[in-house]
Amino acid sequence: MDGVRVRRNEAVLVGFTVATNLADGVIKIVLPLLAVRLTDSPGLVAGVGLTLTLPWLLASLHVGMFVDRGDRRRLAAMANLVRLAVALGLLAAFAAGALSLPLLYLAGAAIGLAEVVADSAVGALVPAAVPRERLGRVNAWVAGAETVANEFAGPAIGGLLVAAGAVLALGSSAGAFALGAVLLALLAGRFRAALPEQDAGQGREPGRVRAEMVEGLAFLWRRRLLRTMSLTIAALVACWSAWLALLPSYAVQVLDLDPAGYGLLLGSIGVGGLLGAILVTAVNRLLGVRWALFADLVTTVVMMIVPAVFPQAWAVGAAALLGGMGGTLWTVNSRTLAQLVVPDRLLGRYGSAARLLSWGTLPIGAGLAGLLAETVGLTGAFAIFAVAAALPIVPFLKVVTESEISIAQRESEKDHLILA
Repeated sequence: MDGVRVRRNEAVLVGFTVATNLADGVIKIVLPLLAVRLTDSPGLVAGVGLTLTLPWLLASLHVGMFVDRGDRRRLAAMANLVRLAVALGLLAAFAAGALSLPLLYLAGAAIGLAEVVADSAVGALVPAAVPRERLGRVNAWVAGAETVANEFAGPAIGGLLVAAGAVLALGSSAGAFALGAVLLALLAGRFRAALPEQDAGQGREPGRVRAEMVEGLAFLWRRRLLRTMSLTIAALVACWSAWLALLPSYAVQVLDLDPAGYGLLLGSIGVGGLLGAILVTAVNRLLGVRWALFADLVTTVVMMIVPAVFPQAWAVGAAALLGGMGGTLWTVNSRTLAQLVVPDRLLGRYGSAARLLSWGTLPIGAGLAGLLAETVGLTGAFAIFAVAAALPIVPFLKVVTESEISIAQRESEKDHLILA
């Protein structure tokens, strides 16, 4: 690819990430706060987070198969149009005074499913949009934009917009989703997977479909490094999901924050994410990829324990900042490693399999958070998830080493040669 097209693709990927994650960040604020208006139950409010994340558990493998069989750019654009339609539907329902908890749950599930499709498709098309040697740089920019927009600017803006009126918040989200779909049309290149010759023209018989769905999962599970990283992040993601599900009730009932204050508190994650994106190259050079990944475990434990033992807004915000920084260090390094070691024809299915094992725990974390909040209280729930976040530390340190990372990269080079 020539330099002009590479720079344009990089700009489009970052722009798309900013637009759609701003909208996601606003939606993440709007739906729970609308639910708070309809019920005083922390469990029912946490249910909104469950609906947003359940598709990662139920639909990941199916989506991955479509990503590896279809046009990845087109799938991402269609998913954005679905999110646009849902945002407009919520806007109409709010204007008509017809909002209800079941409607919020349905909207959350639809947006969540569209997010699975969009994220899987875009993650798989990145290696076709930019050269191999620029993957680390692009992933850092995309992850930084993702975290800042979704976890900082989106929630902060969302809190302010909700305070000004839900109509403005929902309308802004719809506009951002529409912009994302338009930006994807500017990508230059071919975004279908390079299928091996023996797979070309294969039908859609049930056995073949099941085999395709399982192939990415089998690839992940046979590699100890990738398997351990996926299981580690599964525990951490469950804790993050619980934190996000508990925070709306915690911010209102314990910290006594208004919607704008809640949005700014949640936005601390984005500030940390930006720092992580800026510092990831230096951290990798100084500590190595292994310890950069390990930082996410440490900061997640801190993020969970602080609300349980020190219920002050500034302390919870500082812990969230550290969590955002650790999360971005993990995202950039794990995403770059996967794009280097996984064959292009498997990127969609591998990414979906990895998200099934990891992001599939999002609804589990949100569901457990609601249950624990009702039984042991908000601070007790945070303490339990702090313990859960510490459980993967020992297996991670035993398996995820610099030598294991090097071995995985060497094996991938052999796989690429065989497939070529």
